[in-house]
Amino acid sequence: MVFGQGTHQYTVQENWWTLPDGWEFGWVPAVAVDSQDRVYVYSRSEHPMVVFDLDGNFLTSWGDDILKDAHGIFIDDDDNIYCTERDTHVMRKFTTDGELLMTLGTPDEPGADGEPFNKPTDLAIGPDGEMYITDGYGNARVHKYSPDGELITSWGQPGTGPSEFDLPHCVRVDPRNRLMVADRENNRIQFFTLDGEYIEEWGDLLHPDTIFIGDDDLVYIAELDQRITIMTLDGEVISQWGSEPGSSVPGEFMACPHGIWLDSRGDIYVGEVQADARLQKFVRQR
Repeated sequence: MVFGQGTHQYTVQENWWTLPDGWEFGWVPAVAVDSQDRVYVYSRSEHPMVVFDLDGNFLTSWGDDILKDAHGIFIDDDDNIYCTERDTHVMRKFTTDGELLMTLGTPDEPGADGEPFNKPTDLAIGPDGEMYITDGYGNARVHKYSPDGELITSWGQPGTGPSEFDLPHCVRVDPRNRLMVADRENNRIQFFTLDGEYIEEWGDLLHPDTIFIGDDDLVYIAELDQRITIMTLDGEVISQWGSEPGSSVPGEFMACPHGIWLDSRGDIYVGEVQADARLQKFVRQR
């Protein structure tokens, strides 16, 4: 079965990954690929960070004694790995070998109303190394940090208007240096300057969970309501597919798309929540 339209059509590579004997995935909220095409699967499992090669061969795992509640993942240009932990209220930065470099937030202690962090969701890196963190389930905020972890500014409040959020679920910086925030329960993506000034928004989305911006300057969106959408930076939809909830057909979504990333070949990895071991690889047709 082929998914998508036009120049962006995909087939599914079934059973593309292999875990060590006795290991199992729980929910897979996040997945990312580094510059060496190593695939990092960040799951709510006994082994929260598992690394594969592109063919699904197991390489390593780490974070068992640190990572507690997988939610968002981001890998920067230097292959530093940022893990946003929802229920422990922290963001942690690691090397590719799992060495802990930084922790923002106080583990297991939510911040005061509007202050970092109360169930944060995801992170992005700006052009000067600044960190943007969406916060999240308990707050309706975006926090901007310096590269060394000093809080610079925060903005946002609950609501449906510009610069208001109902579950800011993901943040990314696009090639035009606009900050994109997936405002999930408002079914939209809001755009801001790097200092937090509102620019515009894209609506008509189905609870956008996570955004990936490819080297092709296209925006890949995992939507909670069983859909993947690919758009230009101007908001034009160029490919889209989805399914009814609970579908067991490979390539459709049994549960809820939550994490999304691309490898150097342009293949798409999608992790799902609300069901265990849902991690699909969409191979682009060339």
